[in-house]
Amino acid sequence: MKSRLSTRTSVHLVSSDRYAEKEAVYAEKSFPHRQPHLAQNINESFKKGCGTLSLFALLLAFIAGVFMAIQGSLNTGLGKIIGLLESTFIVQLVGLATVLIPLFLLRLGKGDLSRYQDVPWYLYLGGSIGVIILYSVVASISQLGVATATTAIIVGQVGTALLIDHFGFFGLEKIPFTWPKVAGLALLALGAKLMLLR
Repeated sequence: MKSRLSTRTSVHLVSSDRYAEKEAVYAEKSFPHRQPHLAQNINESFKKGCGTLSLFALLLAFIAGVFMAIQGSLNTGLGKIIGLLESTFIVQLVGLATVLIPLFLLRLGKGDLSRYQDVPWYLYLGGSIGVIILYSVVASISQLGVATATTAIIVGQVGTALLIDHFGFFGLEKIPFTWPKVAGLALLALGAKLMLLR
């Protein structure tokens, strides 16, 4: 989940920077007597806006991480009572009921469900992968504990997210793989190993 948020933020920032550059060029051509201050002000205002969006996205990612740990704990408790597969089914069912309210009753959806036939088949795999994730989280937390299991989950998320960014899978914009990112992933993996120490 974090990875998805991070990827979307990166794509948004890149596109915003490009738009700011176009606006600056337009200002230079349209108002030559006010150069370079107008173009500079446009660039600075866009960068401030992007910075605010980036901080907000990071806050959302942090909140998502908090709720992931809480959800994993709740699902594990449910699984101990009714079973792993059974708890996975119940969680998905409750999630479906929860999203039905804002989507159909409150009409908060901004998309178009009638375009479901235009969607590539592999983009529908998210639902099946969600079942695998729920089952794996419940099984791992019950054996390792919340902190250790969540750390391992984050390592897997970040590693996969780096590959998705680098190759631009699923139609996303390519973001090059760099050595500092490798170092960050290695430190996360080391943290996961340290969390296993009693």
